[in-house]
Amino acid sequence: MTLLGRAVTAGVAARVLTGAGVVRPYAPWTAAALARTLVRWGTGPAGGFACLAVRSPRRVGLVDELGALTYADLRDRSNAVAHVLADRGVTSGSQVAILCRNHRGFVDATVAAAKLGADILYLNTAFAGPQLAEVLARERPRVLVHDEEFAAIAEGAPVDQRVVAWRESGDPDGLAALAAHQPTTDLTPPESASRLVILTSGTTGQPRGAARSAIGVEAAVALLDRIPLHTRGTTHVAAPLFHTWGFAHLALGMLLETRVVLRRHFDPVACLEVLRDERCDALAVVPVMLQRILALPGEELDDLRLPDLQVVASSGSALTGDLATRWMDRFGDHLYNVYGSTEVAYASVARPDDLRAAPTTAGRPPYGTVVRILDDAGREVPGEVSGRIFVGNGTLFDGYTGGGSKDVVDGLMATGDVGRWGDGGRLFVEGRDDEMIVSGGENVFPSEVEHCVATHPGVLEVSVVGVEDPSYGQRLRAYVVRSDPGLTAADVTDWVRQRLARFQVPRDVVFVEALPRNATGKVLKRDLPDQP
Repeated sequence: MTLLGRAVTAGVAARVLTGAGVVRPYAPWTAAALARTLVRWGTGPAGGFACLAVRSPRRVGLVDELGALTYADLRDRSNAVAHVLADRGVTSGSQVAILCRNHRGFVDATVAAAKLGADILYLNTAFAGPQLAEVLARERPRVLVHDEEFAAIAEGAPVDQRVVAWRESGDPDGLAALAAHQPTTDLTPPESASRLVILTSGTTGQPRGAARSAIGVEAAVALLDRIPLHTRGTTHVAAPLFHTWGFAHLALGMLLETRVVLRRHFDPVACLEVLRDERCDALAVVPVMLQRILALPGEELDDLRLPDLQVVASSGSALTGDLATRWMDRFGDHLYNVYGSTEVAYASVARPDDLRAAPTTAGRPPYGTVVRILDDAGREVPGEVSGRIFVGNGTLFDGYTGGGSKDVVDGLMATGDVGRWGDGGRLFVEGRDDEMIVSGGENVFPSEVEHCVATHPGVLEVSVVGVEDPSYGQRLRAYVVRSDPGLTAADVTDWVRQRLARFQVPRDVVFVEALPRNATGKVLKRDLPDQP
């Protein structure tokens, strides 16, 4: 594909994929079977996992708290689950919503839905009930696949069919129990391929569905050109699979024949133990996970040596301050940070040498990717002048499921961030081009939190801003004018926690007598007190 004069050519793809070990000789019958499989199922989750079952059926492809599954196991399980979904009315073009943590059920449901040609909607496990209901009312999935722990918040959601993937009592493998009496034979390929829908916050501050077709070989080539992942490695995907970054490593695993290790919850000590015990050579995280690991006592870190770890791939938010160098000083120069967004996928990659030179850089664009800094008129800005970041690659999203898209100029799509070029051709991201903040890898709009807090009967006025946080990158601070003198900070945070996602709960609540305003009534956020 040619992209603004820069192409991921066959030669480049062959070089990168050969270096990663993807291109290698197969027996003639295996090569023919792989070709037939790709023609039938395409390059998405259905085709990717089907090919793995053809070339390495007995190789372990997934390890979670319940044990190991081979690629043949994953093929049979997804076939059976596909029959379960079909019995509930899922067909090509319908939608399956998945509200699951990182475990085999997430993968089973994803591949099964893809085999039916259904669009797959990934839901944030931090959603509160009202948010979940709002998203499902808008998207209207045919079936909701969810872990039992989310049954209460999903209770009033407008969806007809529900399937429990992970149980809290008895046999945890809920999908296996449902699929026990279903056939495991291959299905007939659907008329149209699935789309992946990952939720993000749009310009209104409400979660929006960002849809894209399956991530193809070009995207893998671009990332592998900057990140030295190799075939038949072992990756612990600690980043949530419903997040763009976590899912990207599941997709890369289909190409690289990776043994993917999953755990439902992140714990810093447990993460290090998994890396050691499973002899993982790669770890996929969001930056706050690195923060939490480095916050452990030094003796605990000293006791958990990681000789097999070669790549730590981070994305979702900036590596703030000296986090990158502190991590590399402790564990080695193997940290790679990817900058992008749900809409553009990847934009740039900072390698260890980039992070040593400039710990807060977003790095350089990978092969086949164009990044330009434009002014408000769509003109490229000179030198190190700040401007809006626009990206072109082969993985731009198809548009929001409710309609609309991001700004596009000359085939390049806005990320919604402001940035500049620095020394060595490295990209630096300076912040959002609006009021959005990123906390622990999640995008948060202060205005949505303001609306929520303002509905509390004890609140007269409220203004919410983002402030720096050493652990989460940024956090929310709410400035509240009380109408009820007895209102406490806990009252405010509990109110938000019951209505919005965990990452939208203010960590600071400051009570003030009045909000500073200009002549037109607009709150002057720069004049709010600096300290809580």
